[in-house]
Amino acid sequence: MNSTTISLTSTPPVPTVVRGDSPAGISRARQAARAFTDRLTPAPGPDMADTLVLVVSELVTNALRHGGGHYTLKLSADPGTMTAAVSDPSPAHPRERTPDLGGGSGGLGWHMIRRLTERLTITPGPGYGKTIHAQLPR
Repeated sequence: MNSTTISLTSTPPVPTVVRGDSPAGISRARQAARAFTDRLTPAPGPDMADTLVLVVSELVTNALRHGGGHYTLKLSADPGTMTAAVSDPSPAHPRERTPDLGGGSGGLGWHMIRRLTERLTITPGPGYGKTIHAQLPR
């Protein structure tokens, strides 16, 4: 008697790469992050998918504002994690600043990114710049 076993394994999609150099790039990055999580099998829970989109939005916004005016976003996943890697041309590491809760000048993004991610690393490059790798559980 033959038996057939069907195994459901997670197959990560091909990494997604998005480049931007204007505020319109923030929306494209969010859309790419949402499409990326929608293609994952098994899919992350809705809360984790939303968290990835928020982290991507904050990372690319910071790259545009503080990192030299353009970015490259690479989204990847393995069976247990999702990673958003954002590169920009500035070698300067992000720094925490006191959030402006009344005047609208920001300061919340880096705090949020640090709290929402499971692992956060900054590596030199490409070139003169840096890449911030934000890892979240699936």
